Amino acid sequence: MNTPPSPLVAERTDGSSVQIGALVPLTQPGWVQAGQHLLAGLELAVREVNDAGGIAGRPLELVVRDTAADPQRAAEAVDELARLGVAALVGEYHSVVARAAAARADALGLPFLCSSAVLDALTEQPTEWVARLAPAQSHGWRIYADFLLGAGHSRIAVAAQPSVYWAAGARILRDYLVPRGGTVIELDMRALGPTAVCDELVDNRASALLLLVGHPEPAVSIVKSVRRDQRLAEIMIGAPAGQPEFAEWAALLGDDSAAIPFLRYLPERLTPLGARVETALRERLGAAPSFVAFEGYDAVAVLADVLRSHDADRACTAESWPRVEVEGTRGQIRFSRTPGISVWQWAWPPVQVVDRDPAEPDRFRVLHAG
Repeated sequence: MNTPPSPLVAERTDGSSVQIGALVPLTQPGWVQAGQHLLAGLELAVREVNDAGGIAGRPLELVVRDTAADPQRAAEAVDELARLGVAALVGEYHSVVARAAAARADALGLPFLCSSAVLDALTEQPTEWVARLAPAQSHGWRIYADFLLGAGHSRIAVAAQPSVYWAAGARILRDYLVPRGGTVIELDMRALGPTAVCDELVDNRASALLLLVGHPEPAVSIVKSVRRDQRLAEIMIGAPAGQPEFAEWAALLGDDSAAIPFLRYLPERLTPLGARVETALRERLGAAPSFVAFEGYDAVAVLADVLRSHDADRACTAESWPRVEVEGTRGQIRFSRTPGISVWQWAWPPVQVVDRDPAEPDRFRVLHAG
């Protein structure tokens, strides 16, 4: 593999630790709770790697940078981390941010294992430098669309904000549902407030509304408005991007937080490793860990396995993606080339459609599995 020319020179020379850069949204407008769970998984895995002897006797060190859901900030962090001499990058939750980070990492010849972002086109062109644990958006959202059809929903409204991620999601849903007899009604949230959304749902006779919008706003306001509209008592609200996953959702919405199906990337049963990690993460977070925390743990577990084999050489790390075979918290992790996906991809992590139980909003119900 040819390493692209880079103006960046590694500054770390003491060799005391093997550093990996971590990209995490820790301040707003980033999804802070997602970032906290991601970081908890990353940190737990680093601690366990070091307890087991590190990387050929050298401690593994996490160098964390807050992306705050800002693509430019993420790209600048990649530049900085490359100068610091990190062996690889890991993390990032927001797809548009991960895309900016992946493009910069590819240009610099810096391996990047993306833990949580799902946008299919993570890079514009195929790259050897980037691998991903999360399923591609097209894979997960088709499973969600299949769930909608199975639940009897054929007239589906999507309340969408402008973004590459939301536009891709709407396109995936439309391409899957329309040939199967479904109708997708797109509501532009630049022009509509929560009350106007309700009127549109009634006028279009929609049986389901999908939230392709930011969290907490305008998602929370839309849910409250729809739940209080007597005309929409039978409508299903859905959130394929996973807004209801975190405790903040239940805290903001109370009983209205329940019965809103979303995607999460967990199996019916965690592996024995996963069960042990779940206990440790619960203690660290003071709450049940989300799938994002498991993605963080698995990402470091994979990188540590790769780094042990070649003393943290960047080019060797990138060349190792197709040879990865690591036990993760949610199954055996291997990367392959997948049609339509430009990066090395775990195809596929487990995918579930779940919601919060109306009788007990802190408990999740599995509605569908892909």
